Amino acid sequence: MRTPRILLNVLTAAALLTATAGCVPVEPGSAGPRATETGPTATESTRLLDQLTVARAASMKGYSRDRFPHWRKAGKNCDVRDTVLSRDGTGVEVSGCNVVGGRWDSVYDNKVLTDPSGVDIDHMVPLANAWRSGADEWEDEARGDFANDLTRPQLLAVSLNSNRAKGDQDPSQWKPSNRDFWCEYAQDWIAVKHYWKLTVTTAEKSALADMLETCP
Repeated sequence: MRTPRILLNVLTAAALLTATAGCVPVEPGSAGPRATETGPTATESTRLLDQLTVARAASMKGYSRDRFPHWRKAGKNCDVRDTVLSRDGTGVEVSGCNVVGGRWDSVYDNKVLTDPSGVDIDHMVPLANAWRSGADEWEDEARGDFANDLTRPQLLAVSLNSNRAKGDQDPSQWKPSNRDFWCEYAQDWIAVKHYWKLTVTTAEKSALADMLETCP
């Protein structure tokens, strides 16, 4: 029986946070990248998508990235960014807890990265998009939980260029240039929005449904 991807992410995140809590470097390559072959089926994701509330995007009034406090500490001189870099990279090199080298395969654009400074940690559902789809009504502590969520497929190490191109756009406005990742991208987006009870626009829901059509 396959282990659900979300459970794998929980176990991986727990192991990493345990290691970083005492500033013990993560064994390079031990965490490995996020599991991608054990995710939900397209049918399951479609069911979750149908459960999402469809609504118009709310106003950006009052929005600031500071309303989503990140990155949280994960040990002395370490934070959630270091945790994701260690989790998603291979041959990861650390100085104390800080990631200083390794290899990252950016699934958005099929770029191979070897310099941590060229790697961004993408919020699958961008902070501004979350604000427009319900997070504007949360307390800052809850927004911090969302911005640092290592349990859901919300954080992913990708190329700086692809992350900046995505910005705060939803799947009706931006999709990874790597079409082979469209299935998982849609599944991850849906999983995050479903857990956090965020809304989707009509165009967003249609785009997600189309992307699920690419699933094997």
